[in-house]
Amino acid sequence: MKALDATDQTTITVHVPMTFTVRGGRKTILSDAVPAPPQPRIDNALLKALARAHRWRRMIESGEYGSITDLAKAEDVNQSYACRILRLSMLAPSIVTTILNGRQDSDVMLKQVMKPLPVRWDEQTATLKLGDRS
Repeated sequence: MKALDATDQTTITVHVPMTFTVRGGRKTILSDAVPAPPQPRIDNALLKALARAHRWRRMIESGEYGSITDLAKAEDVNQSYACRILRLSMLAPSIVTTILNGRQDSDVMLKQVMKPLPVRWDEQTATLKLGDRS
């Protein structure tokens, strides 16, 4: 094996493709070689409505409120709004999971899921054009 001496001019250059970015106030290095996974799209209004729907449903089922009318009065909301929000508790589990993971398309917003949807879960998924995105 040959020993290296000061007269050898062997230089090795390594190129590592990367991008520097700032996310959440912190500097991050992104490798250009591996595509970054898509960032979750968190829709706070949609998440709050889902949470409210399940909370309200639990309150009615537990007997805390005898009807949607009683619940709407107690929560100081319009009865029509309460009915639309409560429909969210009937969404297919796959749709709820997709929304909670932030994997829904950008056109799936609160106003789309508050519209009357089919009762069958597979038809809901087809209507909202959500496949298995979890």
